[in-house]
Amino acid sequence: MTQHENHEAHENHGTIGQYVTGFIISIILTIIPLVLVLKHMMQGTALLVTIMIMALLQFLVQLFFFMHVREGERPRYNVMALVLGIIFVFTIVAGSVWIMSFNAQVQ
Repeated sequence: MTQHENHEAHENHGTIGQYVTGFIISIILTIIPLVLVLKHMMQGTALLVTIMIMALLQFLVQLFFFMHVREGERPRYNVMALVLGIIFVFTIVAGSVWIMSFNAQVQ
């Protein structure tokens, strides 16, 4: 097997069935919070927690069905890059919330 053929074999990570399953789960996890908000089924903290849980599940579905975090020659590097990305996102979001809350108190 040549290097080019070996590279092509690693590019085909998932099957169509896995992609369709991930897509359907993603749509369901998107529709649930939408229905809860539009039909006023929940309010306040319960609604916020439900939306956050659906977002986390959506994140996991994207990772495992589409980004293939578990697969590859070195999945440990994928996980380390993911953790670093999560740290960056958390820092940006937490900093933005902190600045916005400080700005709201001053005015």
